Amino acid sequence: MNQIPLAERMRPHKLEDLIGQEHLSSPSSFLHKAIKSGNVPSLILWGPPGVGKTTIANIIANEIKAPFYTLSAVSSGVKDIREVIEKAKFQLGVVLFIDEIHRFNKSQQDALLGAVEKGTIRLIGATTENPSFEVNAALLSRCQVFTLNPLGRTELEAMIKQALAKDVDLKKKTVELKETEALLRLSGGDGRKLLNLLEIVIDGINKDPCVITNDIVTEIAQQKVALYDKSGEQHYDIISAFIKSIRGSDPNAAVYWLARMIEGGEDVKFIARRLVILASEDIGNANPNALLLATNCFEAVKIIGYPEARIILSQCVTYLASSPKSNAAYLAINQAQALVREKGDLSVPLHLRNAPTKLMKDLNYGKEYKYSHDYEGNFVAQEFLPDEIKNLKLYDPGNNARENELRKYLKDKWKGKYGY
Repeated sequence: MNQIPLAERMRPHKLEDLIGQEHLSSPSSFLHKAIKSGNVPSLILWGPPGVGKTTIANIIANEIKAPFYTLSAVSSGVKDIREVIEKAKFQLGVVLFIDEIHRFNKSQQDALLGAVEKGTIRLIGATTENPSFEVNAALLSRCQVFTLNPLGRTELEAMIKQALAKDVDLKKKTVELKETEALLRLSGGDGRKLLNLLEIVIDGINKDPCVITNDIVTEIAQQKVALYDKSGEQHYDIISAFIKSIRGSDPNAAVYWLARMIEGGEDVKFIARRLVILASEDIGNANPNALLLATNCFEAVKIIGYPEARIILSQCVTYLASSPKSNAAYLAINQAQALVREKGDLSVPLHLRNAPTKLMKDLNYGKEYKYSHDYEGNFVAQEFLPDEIKNLKLYDPGNNARENELRKYLKDKWKGKYGY
């Protein structure tokens, strides 16, 4: 086996050779024009693992012929940042690539500010986390943010075919690719994992011709899992199992997957943030206290940190897993947004419009609006949706004790119009 992994050997050096991310690589894109002009700003690349963040950073440095330094936020500190900045003072157009920049704390991110602002370095940060949450506002305001999309089946299969056709080592073998489902499934949309797994499977078969089937891939992957997953990117599989266990109301599984993440050194804020999202998406109005507890959990673990934060997380996780579930609020906003995209910007009914001027009043803005608190029970029936979609129901309460109370209230007020 070549000591350089297949994914590294196949890393493209030009934007035109990048598979996927056409919104960034096409000739009409901002990034493509910036690279070709040599006028690349500091930027943050945000997307799932293995979709091209590191590759794009290398392409930029290669295309603009700039001095290129790499730091990992996992193993680097302020001292390392300052060393690069000091070197950059004597070089022109230095590019500093920081992988997993979301793992830098505030002081580490602040150490970059002056150099980025003065143009001493061009920063390229890569993150799998939303930079709005994980990169401080001062640094974020000095960077362009580019979102990378997950790779689909077409892109992933193209990467396999490209590797088989172009890699010097693989071209020496006759490879018959009968099935790809197992390769795609086990790599989870991660292009780097996919190529390295492909190489492990080919070496594991060790025959010429080499026939690749789903069964063979699964068998070899189970034997060699430590090799192709040595970068520790079970991260996304475990968080998926964690969320699904809570959604499935299994506190035992949920706390087990929580322990796996804690023992693996997972960022405490990453875990807590997922709990806040889940509290609304999967529990919602079935138990409104879930969101309050999850939000308080997030604030608490930021203050406490490990090791005690594990207790707070455990309390929140077991509570959410044991809570009644409803995705009614989640479905409601999905439907509402789909409706907005389908219907466009429908006009606000006249009786609901604000009327701060005499002209607006003369145009009947606000006319015939009924102030709910002037009526018995603080309610009066009137239409609040645009005419084109009047009488529409978007929120359908779930079948649980609390939302059944909401359903009863809405039925009493809206009767036939609400659709019950």
